[in-house]
Amino acid sequence: MSLIETISLSKHYGPVKALDGLNLTVEPGIIGLVGANGAGKSTMLKIMLGLLAPTSGRATVLGMDVVTEIRGIRKVVGYMPEHDCLPPDVSATEFVTHMARISGLPRTAARERTAEVLRHVGLYEERYRQIGGYSTGMKQRVKLAQALVHDPQLLLLDVPTNGLDPTGRDEMLDLIKRTGTDFGISIVVASHLLGEIEQVCTYLLAVDAGHLLSAAPIASFTQRTPVLAIEVEEGADRLAAAMIGRGFKAKQDDNCVLLVLEDDAIYDVVRDAVAELELPLVRMEQERRRLEDIFRDAPAVSGGPQ
Repeated sequence: MSLIETISLSKHYGPVKALDGLNLTVEPGIIGLVGANGAGKSTMLKIMLGLLAPTSGRATVLGMDVVTEIRGIRKVVGYMPEHDCLPPDVSATEFVTHMARISGLPRTAARERTAEVLRHVGLYEERYRQIGGYSTGMKQRVKLAQALVHDPQLLLLDVPTNGLDPTGRDEMLDLIKRTGTDFGISIVVASHLLGEIEQVCTYLLAVDAGHLLSAAPIASFTQRTPVLAIEVEEGADRLAAAMIGRGFKAKQDDNCVLLVLEDDAIYDVVRDAVAELELPLVRMEQERRRLEDIFRDAPAVSGGPQ
């Protein structure tokens, strides 16, 4: 059974097409949903939760229709919204326990499960403090805890690193990855930062202006290319000229020289050329594709809902 499936899914806000005939099938795993602000990421997640009704088309989550079976979906899906939405005058324990009770857990089970998830997200020692005194990073962890407390089969995380500094961002990404591994839960992480997606996800969904650009394993986007990059501190122009003089296809790119990698013999030729020219070599490695390449030819998005 597919995790998520959409067929000609569209959502329009007046003349703005947040989603436009989206067709995709998502299998279980840790999936990155990536796109610029306004690409349709948040709209898609809200449709999956029944918070928005599609304009046309249909979608299913774990085989359940997002219009007619939304109660069943919410029992097995956890949602972490992007924006701050936590009550400041209650403790993390009180709030997460309340969310567990809303999800149908009995009082004792809700308290036990709350303690477990707060320990998992690193807030066990701070669980009785009022949320209003928490840092941004701690609030994000509370949002993740409430999404986990009813033991869902799927987590939908909408920009989970929103507002975090670099250290807090890395900690949250590590926590997300451990959550998927330790609990065996499928996770969809929506983000506009490709580096985050590459760090934690195994599968990528790239959307732009409501359209699906690509859907494939992360590894297929970052595979090696037939290009050898040689970076030097200075003299890249001389190195490029030397390689062209030796009959190779070479191009200078700032402090790098890019060569078409035809066979392994090129490594010895480059080594000799660098030595002869007495250039300070920084690195020599085969280039990989970058996730940014997916959006290189995509049309610009001019505002609109996410």
